[in-house]
Amino acid sequence: MERRIFLKGLALGVSGLYAHSSLAANPYVGPLGVQLYTVRDAVAKDLEGSLEKLAGLGYKNLEIYGYNGTFFGKTAHDFKTILDRVGLKVVSSHHTSGIAIKSKGTLSDGWQKAVEDLHHVGAEFMVCAFLFPNERSTDHYKALPNLLTSSGEATKSAGIQFAYHNHDFEFVKSADFIPYDFILQNTSPDLVKMEADLYWFGRAGIDPVAYFEKHPGRFPLWHVKDMEAGTKVFTEVGNGTIDFDRIFAARKAAGLKYWFVEQDMSKRDPFESLKISRDYLAKKNY
Repeated sequence: MERRIFLKGLALGVSGLYAHSSLAANPYVGPLGVQLYTVRDAVAKDLEGSLEKLAGLGYKNLEIYGYNGTFFGKTAHDFKTILDRVGLKVVSSHHTSGIAIKSKGTLSDGWQKAVEDLHHVGAEFMVCAFLFPNERSTDHYKALPNLLTSSGEATKSAGIQFAYHNHDFEFVKSADFIPYDFILQNTSPDLVKMEADLYWFGRAGIDPVAYFEKHPGRFPLWHVKDMEAGTKVFTEVGNGTIDFDRIFAARKAAGLKYWFVEQDMSKRDPFESLKISRDYLAKKNY
């Protein structure tokens, strides 16, 4: 009973947040999305409490990480029950390739069950999120399009779109090609979309808008995170050097559908950082 009363109060608090801030007046913002990795330490200690805090900040869409046959130790059914109770939706999920580092829930091991479980919780996207250093050889890059394609075929059968998420290393030449361009050129635009991490584009010195214009409609997901001047470390959205106004002006060319605030590391409490990013974004017509 006490928990139900608490959650009812939380919902009223979120309602008040929207009613009494510029978020309510901005028709382009919302529901806000967040990559759950931002608050990973809190999630490890208290999953449901962390989700409640995010909901209280006005974040409604989640991109999750760490699926290994369970969701943070929960079955798909139990995790979905928690999401429904807190009022959050899983839009997307991050996975690793499983090429060199084997584990369940990767593209190479247990992928079909991962697809089934993500379908159960209502996800619309599943994403290859990261290649470990020993998975970045020329041979591995050349084999990657086949793995991404087969992964995309499996997700398509469940009504889920597959995508690939970049860092900066994909823009470093390998043999005679740029890995990021190689992926784009050797995978189907329908089966393999791209999740543009705006920080890592900036860190690599690459203009994401140029890619949006060259490959229109290929970038339905973005990570919105900022880069501190000088140090180039992660910072709250609006506190760094990335020109979000210019990038968001190209959203139609990109085919943008969802975007997620993410901050891999923070000098503050991560929830405070997410609040700062939220307040900045509330002033924008994104």
